[in-house]
Amino acid sequence: MNKFFKLLRYVKPYTSKAILNVLFNLFSIVAGLFSFTLVIPFLELIFKPDKLVTQPPVMDMSFNSIKGQFSFFISEMVRSNGPSQALLFVCLLIVVMVSLKNLFRYLALYFMVPLRTFVIRDIRRDLYDKILRLPLSYFSDERKGDLITRMSSDVQEIEVSIMSSIEAIFKEPLTIVVFVSTLVYMSPQLTLFVLLSLPVTAFIIARVAKTLRKQSNRSQSKLGEMISMFEETLSGMRIIKAFNAEESFGRKFNNENDLLAKLSIWVNRRRDASSPLSESMSVVVLVLILWFGGQMVLANDGKLSAEVFIAYIAIFSQVITPAKAFSTAYYNVQKGAASVDRIDQIMHSPDRITDAPDAKGEVRFQKQIEFRNVSFAYEKEKVLDGVNLIIEKGKTVALVGPSGSGKSTLADLVPRFYDPTEGEILIDGVPIKQYKIAELRKLMGIVTQEAILFNETIFNNIAFGVNHAPMEAVEKAARIANAHEFILEQDKKYLTNIGDRGNKLSGGQRQRLSIARAVMRNPEILILDEATSALDTTSERLVQDALSNVMKGRTSIVIAHRLSTIQNADMIVVIDKGKIVQQGTHTELLNQPGLYKELNAMQKLLEG
Repeated sequence: MNKFFKLLRYVKPYTSKAILNVLFNLFSIVAGLFSFTLVIPFLELIFKPDKLVTQPPVMDMSFNSIKGQFSFFISEMVRSNGPSQALLFVCLLIVVMVSLKNLFRYLALYFMVPLRTFVIRDIRRDLYDKILRLPLSYFSDERKGDLITRMSSDVQEIEVSIMSSIEAIFKEPLTIVVFVSTLVYMSPQLTLFVLLSLPVTAFIIARVAKTLRKQSNRSQSKLGEMISMFEETLSGMRIIKAFNAEESFGRKFNNENDLLAKLSIWVNRRRDASSPLSESMSVVVLVLILWFGGQMVLANDGKLSAEVFIAYIAIFSQVITPAKAFSTAYYNVQKGAASVDRIDQIMHSPDRITDAPDAKGEVRFQKQIEFRNVSFAYEKEKVLDGVNLIIEKGKTVALVGPSGSGKSTLADLVPRFYDPTEGEILIDGVPIKQYKIAELRKLMGIVTQEAILFNETIFNNIAFGVNHAPMEAVEKAARIANAHEFILEQDKKYLTNIGDRGNKLSGGQRQRLSIARAVMRNPEILILDEATSALDTTSERLVQDALSNVMKGRTSIVIAHRLSTIQNADMIVVIDKGKIVQQGTHTELLNQPGLYKELNAMQKLLEG
């Protein structure tokens, strides 16, 4: 239940609705208590005139005194107006109390609905905000499908299992407390006997609920794995078909699907057992009460009369329903607690890339970017080792080297997608950690090898991240990126939707939109991560021309696989196994032995 109470922090902003819910539930419980159960003894006064009360009892707060006062009132009504009028009064009283009970019940639910809805909304909002704040390294370690499951299925499970039970968790114990308090008034000795029998019931329910939570966690994890597999299938459908792997993937999916089905059957059977189990336990307690209370009545020692015992049984029977509802709610909470655990894993993941408490708001870039003894490691694997590099403002610096040498990682450190494990990066002598991340990234435009676009219009993809962008500025960015002409050929021009990941466009068109998006920010620093390596020759030429337009007057960090695209760079930095092994211009590096000359010769051989 600890997870449940942690979840209640989301209820705090809506305390007023929670209080009103509890208040109206209390009114409903009291009205229900008086609707039928306390009327039973008074019907005897109407149908048996010899039982009429002639003297009012001494007034105190005991149950017998309250009952005696009401009995005297009914007796007076029978004597004054006759049994028929008294019966009519009792019937009307029942109708009024039941109507009030249902009215208060509706009002309690009326205030509970927005509370439940807003809590789930806030959980989704906080989870999404947290995912946006997490560093890129987090997403390298996690399955995309599992994260999708946590945002969708796990949040839904909290809504269905916990939030639908939240009222029962508070209402039913309140109902039980009111009813049991009434039973204590009626017979403390008999109620003590009842209370001594309840721990056994609670122990059995708690034991079953504990295993339910564990298996629910496994079930949700397995669902996340299945969605990951499905997402991978959609992404890799071309390769799956090309390698005739449909049967293999189908078999793997079916195995996971069967296991999930078995887990779901187990969990749902245990949850469905909660209601009959609690009802059976309640009936056992009720039978014990009948035996023990019956013995007290038969003893005829004045401790418990037959009339009070009948009322006692009637009231206790009303306790069974909320007890059963509470146990069902408890099972649901335990099932939903597994989803709370999975969401908590994300919510409590450390935000390793954060602003310093005294971070500066404005970044001044006048002279240079400096890497000072920078090292970086993914967990234990060292990717960069003691890199020292100066990139002067307005210059184009190309990073080349074998795959896995650390080129992309070096570029990713500049916008603080990662932070160095050793050393620091400085802009004009100031460590970039001293600036606010958002302000630092405003300096930069990034074009990656894979054109990452969104299922939106061309206009919105180019203006991405820029509020209230005018059409003129978007068109200007598209012209610089050599994209304006093909955009005009689309059905709705700039308002054309490009589909999921821009799949309605060719690779070259997608890349030119990515460049236009980078241009739109008018960045001082441009980071190009193999922006042309995945394109055909014609598309590469168009994109390369676009990049040449963009790079004019800007500080550019270019990661290149094709050396022919960076021959005019102001400086080429050769990286191998995380270390800088050569620096210089294209001509200087060709005139000295080393890795660059070998890479250049190898590419010429492959192209020839």
